[in-house]
Amino acid sequence: MGFMDKLKNRFKQNEDETEDVSQKYKQGMEKTRQSFSVKLNDLIARYRKVDEDFFEELEEVLIAADVGVNTVMDLVDELKMEVKRQNIKDTKEIKDVISEKLVEIYYGDDDEEVEKLNIQEDELSVILVVGVNGVGKTTSIGKLAHQLKQEGKSVMLAAGDTFRAGAIEQLDVWGGRAGVDVIKQGEGSDPAAVIFDGIKAAKSRNADVLICDTAGRLQNKVNLMNELAKVNRVIEREVPGAPHEVLLVLDATTGQNAMSQAKTFSDATDVSGIVLTKLDGTAKGGIVLAIRNELQIPVKFAGLGEGIEDLQAFDAHAFVYGLFADLLEEDAE
Repeated sequence: MGFMDKLKNRFKQNEDETEDVSQKYKQGMEKTRQSFSVKLNDLIARYRKVDEDFFEELEEVLIAADVGVNTVMDLVDELKMEVKRQNIKDTKEIKDVISEKLVEIYYGDDDEEVEKLNIQEDELSVILVVGVNGVGKTTSIGKLAHQLKQEGKSVMLAAGDTFRAGAIEQLDVWGGRAGVDVIKQGEGSDPAAVIFDGIKAAKSRNADVLICDTAGRLQNKVNLMNELAKVNRVIEREVPGAPHEVLLVLDATTGQNAMSQAKTFSDATDVSGIVLTKLDGTAKGGIVLAIRNELQIPVKFAGLGEGIEDLQAFDAHAFVYGLFADLLEEDAE
């Protein structure tokens, strides 16, 4: 059984659970898929045999999807070895190998646990959320709070982005939508003090999860590092072992710019996972693989729409399914 058949079967079994996931990725990745699938199909139609020219054009297709030059080179090297190993001559047979290698390159030496959120049992979990202004950070916090609450967790928010005008009010609105309390102070107050208050309140109310917003508008990398270091010290002092997650919110539509933001924040703090917003709004969804492969940071959530339910826990198999859905359906017919 080929890898694409395994993908199809994966989303046929447990249909109640996985149908929704696979459909969300299929719908949410329509722009990337249309661009990628059309180009890949065109490439396979033009080349009957797998040769060096085919691989060169495949590199261009992958780079156009923002998979990232280094990741593309790694992927194509792997594909060449696999083609040789399986003695693949016909380009039609290569779809299977590409889909399998995309999943493999995503996980690397890790397993599927790498995508899961690190929530503590029977004690307060602290999630720090970082990212520049305009990427959907506050919206993502609201959606994540809603999701955790739906799972039966008691959730609170701390409005640590005290620099941006309207940030506290925006978080308050999302707290109301998600039905969770927001701990806040006035605009311009010390973010570390707000987060300290948040931890105290979360402990006194026996909350399961505290999600902390942070400033996205800092003049330079040194300011960013200093501010996050200060916030981290407060969290570590009050909750040993915390923060349990540092989630970096990136806008998928900004492509390689998102990569440079990820590098900056990785230098400033220990980013444990990415929330990739607006994946439904880009034709360059390959950025998921670039971030994972080049920065070794897993994507933990993907934004696949505007609704409160549209922040999806990331699933690399569903992502590749979303990328290849049209090809999979063609093969099934």
